[in-house]
Amino acid sequence: MAKGKLQKFADMREYANVVEHPYSIADNIEFPLRGNWKKDFFKNDNPIVLELGCGRGEYTVALARRFPEKNFIGVDIKGARMWTGATEAIREGLSNVGFLRTNIEIIDRLFAQGEVSEIWLTFPDPQMKKQTKRLTSSLFLSRYASILSDDAVVHLKTDSNFMFTYTKYITEVNSLPLVECIEDVYAQECVGDILSIRTYYESQWLERGLTIKYISFRLAGKEAFIEPEVEIELDEYRSYNRSKRSSLESRK
Repeated sequence: MAKGKLQKFADMREYANVVEHPYSIADNIEFPLRGNWKKDFFKNDNPIVLELGCGRGEYTVALARRFPEKNFIGVDIKGARMWTGATEAIREGLSNVGFLRTNIEIIDRLFAQGEVSEIWLTFPDPQMKKQTKRLTSSLFLSRYASILSDDAVVHLKTDSNFMFTYTKYITEVNSLPLVECIEDVYAQECVGDILSIRTYYESQWLERGLTIKYISFRLAGKEAFIEPEVEIELDEYRSYNRSKRSSLESRK
């Protein structure tokens, strides 16, 4: 492991805006912030928004800047990448942003029912060969349902036509209310303030001429979800720094 990563891991252990609770310790240690994020971590009663698979935390930090009346938590297992956003938030004195290094698969163990008001999924790996690992699969939607508040919104921003199409189908087969569905975000005459946020890799994908898509929806009080029985055309390209588009560990 490079010295740079070792130093970043050391920094993360000392950062007040970072919490670490990976799957490897989740079964052995009760998570004290579950149900207590507002009171014990943010020290306020503002709504909590998660970015799952936050990578470098660019979107998390940008959202925190734009919406000081909300609390934002970037979630990822890759601590060395997350260091960038956590460091930037500290330097800017952003008190409404935190980072959680953990496996997204156990997100329902780390937040209580109704504790989260929104979820952002920004450019997740589409997991074309592994349906159960897709972050908008029926399995993950069930996990989200156990932590989201009533009328909460799930946002997906993606460069993957496969992921976008799959998510549309899963909202249809489960009768989930759509909030917005945009096939080409930057073709809009007026891109919304939230959607105009660009990550490092998103800018590179745009330079390659790729289309950025967005869909948002509500879970409508459902707890169980079914999978769409459809064939979806696979993506024909690979994103930067992803040797395989189906690998969860190579996200962002």
